[in-house]
Amino acid sequence: MKKAYLALENGQIFEGLSFGAPPKALGELVFTTGMGGYIETLTDPSYCGQIVLQTFPLIGNYGIIEADFEGEPHIRGYVVREYCTHPSNFRCEYDIDTYLKKKGIPGIYGVDTRQITRIIRENGVMNAAICDEIPEDFSAISAYRIKNAVARTSSSHSFTVSAQGTRLARVVMLDYGAKGNIACALAMRGCEVIVVPHTTSAQDVLALEPDGVMLSNGPGDPADNVYEIAQIEKLLGHIPVFGICLGHQLMALATGGRTIKLRYGHRGVNQPVRELATGRTYITTQNHGYAVVPDEMTEGKESFINANDGTCEGMEYPSLQAFSVQFHPEVHPGPADCAFLFDRFVRMMGGKTDAER
Repeated sequence: MKKAYLALENGQIFEGLSFGAPPKALGELVFTTGMGGYIETLTDPSYCGQIVLQTFPLIGNYGIIEADFEGEPHIRGYVVREYCTHPSNFRCEYDIDTYLKKKGIPGIYGVDTRQITRIIRENGVMNAAICDEIPEDFSAISAYRIKNAVARTSSSHSFTVSAQGTRLARVVMLDYGAKGNIACALAMRGCEVIVVPHTTSAQDVLALEPDGVMLSNGPGDPADNVYEIAQIEKLLGHIPVFGICLGHQLMALATGGRTIKLRYGHRGVNQPVRELATGRTYITTQNHGYAVVPDEMTEGKESFINANDGTCEGMEYPSLQAFSVQFHPEVHPGPADCAFLFDRFVRMMGGKTDAER
């Protein structure tokens, strides 16, 4: 066991023990809630440039299962109270320490994750470093910024996910750092999904003759994606569009809206949202640090809000045949409450879901 330190940019130091790759990481420190879903957290591209802290005290008890991966990992480091060295699950392939070593991700355990979470909640998201000795100079930690996040996580080439059963629709998904299960959720509903890089123009998207366009999730500040926003603006009104997470934020920006950075974001598999039209509350999976400001938008209307802090969780654009949500309805790993949104998208494109056939 080797000592490791978590150094916060405000000067606070937490001593723990190293696991995974050697303790050398610098990133934006965020926390995620939920008792499970750590495999999906580790492999979610939306954590690009971030050190992730798990609020649940024991992590890794069901091991690593590669079939549950969402993509390639882009997190900078991993912080837990305790990790399980001997996982038990019939699907388990190996333990979390082995995975972190394999992917070059430094981890630290044995620290007070409850206290660190409170610091983030009270002071807001801050930068941190995982290191093997206490730093003398914190300027490099304070100066860290996440850059080119979408370019670092988007696919560099196009590929197709075939529809399961009879093809009902063709969807082009703009990959801003997409979770793999979004394409799977569409394919299960009879959609052929053509995944294209974030640099794909609106003209090239329409040339593929899709029935609809999916705007994926992704990392970073949505306002940094000037080119991507311009392409979305050209697509809206010409074809049905569904946006998730970063895709939701980019759609709002493409229609003249604004986004703000949240104090500590929403990350976990147990985030409540309320649908304004029905008053019904759903439990959702989320991972984002920015939110749309709906009050300033002239196009569209708010459809979902966060039940904890009232921030925007969804928008509808009836005149543009488009809608978006801040949370993740593709239900991997979390609750299946909002899977119906994919059915809605299929209907908007003129197809029929299994339940309607």
